Amino acid sequence: MSNHHSSGCGCSCGSTNPIEVLKGEHRVIESVLESMERAAARPAVDMAFFRDAIDFLRNFADGCHHAKEEDQLFPRLESLGVPRDGGPIGCMLDEHTQGRALIQRMIAALDQIERGVLGAADDLRAAAGLYIGLLRKHIWKEDHVLFEMANRALSHDARRDLVAAFDSAEEAKGGMARHQQYIELASRLHVRSHVEPQGAQA
Repeated sequence: MSNHHSSGCGCSCGSTNPIEVLKGEHRVIESVLESMERAAARPAVDMAFFRDAIDFLRNFADGCHHAKEEDQLFPRLESLGVPRDGGPIGCMLDEHTQGRALIQRMIAALDQIERGVLGAADDLRAAAGLYIGLLRKHIWKEDHVLFEMANRALSHDARRDLVAAFDSAEEAKGGMARHQQYIELASRLHVRSHVEPQGAQA
């Protein structure tokens, strides 16, 4: 069955409830958002920090977490009558798309900073701020609205099957070792956000 149980990653991935798995991942994502907020408030841009943060956002927040929702959870909820268009699923999908656009804006800003483009650091901070605000509200809505609906709608068997589907998705993307690497990256970003960087760019 699940190989999550011994990972010790602190993201609730040993749970047999898929909603607890997703909520645990939310807590990891929130820690990175907090680290980004702290780093963005500094007068100089720590390029390496933001490159690593974007790696986390693309491959864990989006590629792992949002993929579980879009490929596994949302279709199951739709099959149980939770509406997509005009409903909570459609709203969440739209916000996933907005988040991806803001990640691309941050990547572009970092590239411009490296080329010495005037105002690029301000654009990075603006995009990071918008992303942080979007994801915090998005996570709250999922935790307190959509996930509550899911807990009511999913049977015991459906929950078990969904956790198994999450496991299969993880294995297809490099297994729990890769998942654990991003949990550890989140921890390192937290530490780095408290340390004044060397060689940062204004």
